[in-house]
Amino acid sequence: MTLLRILLGAIGILLCIWFALPLCLSVNLNIGNMTGIAVSILILLYAVCMPGIHTIFFAWKTHKVKKWLYKAVLTVILAIIGLVIAESACMIRAACKSPASDATVVVLGCRVYGERASLSLQERLKAAYTYLVEHENTVCVLSGGQGKGEDISEAECMYRYLVDMGIEPSRLYKEDKSTTTRENLSFSQQIIEENGLNPTIAIATSEYHEYRAGKIAESLGIEYAAIPARTAIWLFPTYYVRELYAILYEWVF
Repeated sequence: MTLLRILLGAIGILLCIWFALPLCLSVNLNIGNMTGIAVSILILLYAVCMPGIHTIFFAWKTHKVKKWLYKAVLTVILAIIGLVIAESACMIRAACKSPASDATVVVLGCRVYGERASLSLQERLKAAYTYLVEHENTVCVLSGGQGKGEDISEAECMYRYLVDMGIEPSRLYKEDKSTTTRENLSFSQQIIEENGLNPTIAIATSEYHEYRAGKIAESLGIEYAAIPARTAIWLFPTYYVRELYAILYEWVF
């Protein structure tokens, strides 16, 4: 029991640091790190108060009303775990959907600091760059408007980044009005149609985001595949948990 409490306590502390770290560096407080920090604290409290909690729960199992409440809490916990596993499986499967050699790349925008691409946006651009270099006849739509704290549009930032990397400007199309993933794909679709580009797209975005982006593409009648970008390990938990909520929202609404 003592060893288990120490192990859970260590896990709680490490998870809390992992989810809090982005707040100290660049990421604003969001539902992802809020949830992670809350769960971490609950794990830590459970480790500290384990004997008392076990005494209460085992007592509930022998009382009619409390026994029902015990089963309800256990059911909710198992349902949440099952939901997380199902969503995670969808994310993994979507990120493994490889594109054809002639797909039109659509890079989904992400945070820009002034005129500088955020780490996540840089990773998306690196993934797109690799595909563009390997398939020299393909073109790319850079999709993202200008948000708060951004001196230029995300599309312009991406354009400059790829041109600096050696991609010919003639292969790049800027979509600089969108503010959501649905707008990213819808507005990019318009550019593809207007310029007679291949309507089959390869979505360059963070690996955790490929599933939801793909479902939106499907709803717009777009044939798609994935060019997944790896997320920095210190950022992944925050964005992964936030994406779990976003996928659930898409499923429900």
